[in-house]
Amino acid sequence: MAESTPDSAVPVLQLQHLHKTFRVGFWAKKVPAVRDVSVTLQAGESLGYLGPTGSGKTTSIKCLLGLVVPTGGQARLFGRPATDPHARARVGYLPESPYFYDYLTPTEVLDYVGKLYGLSAADRSRRTRELLGLVGLDEAARRPLRGFSKGMLQRVGIAQSLVADPQLLIWDEPLSGLDPMGRKEVRDLMVELRRQGKSLFFSSHVLGDIEALCDAVCILDRGVAVAQGKLSELLRPDALESEAVLGLPADLDGALQALQALPEAAVNRTATGVRVVLPTAAVPALCRIVADLSLDLRELSARRDSLEELFLRKAVARGAEAAG
Repeated sequence: MAESTPDSAVPVLQLQHLHKTFRVGFWAKKVPAVRDVSVTLQAGESLGYLGPTGSGKTTSIKCLLGLVVPTGGQARLFGRPATDPHARARVGYLPESPYFYDYLTPTEVLDYVGKLYGLSAADRSRRTRELLGLVGLDEAARRPLRGFSKGMLQRVGIAQSLVADPQLLIWDEPLSGLDPMGRKEVRDLMVELRRQGKSLFFSSHVLGDIEALCDAVCILDRGVAVAQGKLSELLRPDALESEAVLGLPADLDGALQALQALPEAAVNRTATGVRVVLPTAAVPALCRIVADLSLDLRELSARRDSLEELFLRKAVARGAEAAG
């Protein structure tokens, strides 16, 4: 079983100025996949690793696990090099697309993983029963994997990552392929693992899940960390913008012209009215226009900053600038 951490001040996971370049094609052209990424995760924390497809998430995760050799920088687990077997023995890993021999059953997969970790037969049997029940596969425990759906295989992958009761879980897209109920069950499992003191490092394209489950995030774009830190620090703490919903006015053109004159206002006509997003400081001016033109103000609310907004500001906007 996983040994306890002797020094809680030592990060459980650390990337230091990580670089990874691949050589591609006949001329072995250098293609950078990860460029100077530094990330630290302390014991008991949860960090969301996100970015557009091809941003370098999976490559840097493989560097963390010693599956890919970095071109530069360091990857460390529990203060040791990522290639150290003693450090990796304390990690549970779920790849983006877990693959198993399809003639095996979930019971056989978990028993085999337990043997790799050196667990006794009694411990393997106990953990297999516990984990298959935990991921909802106890009734399919002895069915060959060849008949499993993608979501069921994902559950097997999650179960095998927990066999040795690891201190650190590195999960690449753990919610991929799951139906809504399955996603909720895995989210609940992740909350429980956090409660038990486990450290979580996982990637996901579902930003709402990361925002709900993580203390901190690192956003990659084309191999570069464009934003990272505590969510409480990265998300704007106050409501810098407000949103108003107006009914369709009789003089639509005049109303749109007046609203568009508001500073930094984004005005859009909808099927049933007009939507205005503007700085909160400009709300008094909006209210004066509403009163002067006798507009139907149906809703006015502060816009809370979210991880999706942060992602759009940092990764998507940067990609659009580069394309332009």
